[in-house]
Amino acid sequence: MIYSNSTELPHNLACIEQHWQHCNKGVLNSSLGDIFYAYHIPKNPRYTVVLVNGRIESAHKYQELLWELAQNNIGVITYDHPGQGMSSRLVDNPQVGHIHSFCQFAKVLNLVVEQLVVPTTQNWIFMAHSMGGAIVCDYLSQYPESKAKGAFLCAPMLGINTSPYPFWIAHNLAKLACLLGRDKHYAIGQQDYQAKPFTENELTHCEYRYDLFRQLYEKHLQLQLGGVSFGWLNAALSLTKKLSKEIIKHPLSIASANQDTIVKASTHHEFAQRQPHCALKTYQGKHELLCESDPIRNAVLSQFYAFAESVTLNETGS
Repeated sequence: MIYSNSTELPHNLACIEQHWQHCNKGVLNSSLGDIFYAYHIPKNPRYTVVLVNGRIESAHKYQELLWELAQNNIGVITYDHPGQGMSSRLVDNPQVGHIHSFCQFAKVLNLVVEQLVVPTTQNWIFMAHSMGGAIVCDYLSQYPESKAKGAFLCAPMLGINTSPYPFWIAHNLAKLACLLGRDKHYAIGQQDYQAKPFTENELTHCEYRYDLFRQLYEKHLQLQLGGVSFGWLNAALSLTKKLSKEIIKHPLSIASANQDTIVKASTHHEFAQRQPHCALKTYQGKHELLCESDPIRNAVLSQFYAFAESVTLNETGS
């Protein structure tokens, strides 16, 4: 298996860009507007990954991973959530991250599965990061008969760091703001997109990958997204409360970061203990484990590949 190391990235960027340009791209029509998607399926893939990204992210941000998976003869189907990336924005200020209910995200994911995944393959798994992990868990609870072989959840948003407020205060404030008609306005402390210097970032220890991410968002201004609305916060906190009681029958594998300040890593352990088929590994990393320094990222990818092979074995015969 080939891992894309940061020391080799400068030499691989041209190949990564070329692969991205050859990916199939388009939009799906949904009740929340256009949903941007991108996919690449090799002629005889070992299996296909449905990549579900996190908040403020886009398919564009995962070009390195898409290229790397292609080197391993693995198909990838990915998309941008409504309200971010290249998909339609949901409020007048395109910088505001908003949603009314997270079940809307799950319905869009189901649309992607029905229109892009099912017609393409029967041997597929989820790979999801942060908010994407919460959406996948919600999807699997709503659609328990899904043909997904399993889900790899990277720093999933099963609990949100609401500091300096405890959960119940943050949730009640968000509920009250929504009742007062402020649901589409920024929540307390939120603002338009701001590019933090690497020394202040809470996402990764890898300076090169962090710089690539910021350069991408400076080049493609449409990708930029600011903070969350009161509506998003209310919906997200409601979902994490719901997921704290869900039991998912599909095989799960969780990669958790013990230096995570975005989501609460403790909820990963609590969630995993309740599930009938769930393994968890913890890493000395920040929130974005798939964009971390090479030793951490490679270990996370090793976990993913081992899990993917185990749940797709009966289809591939390898």
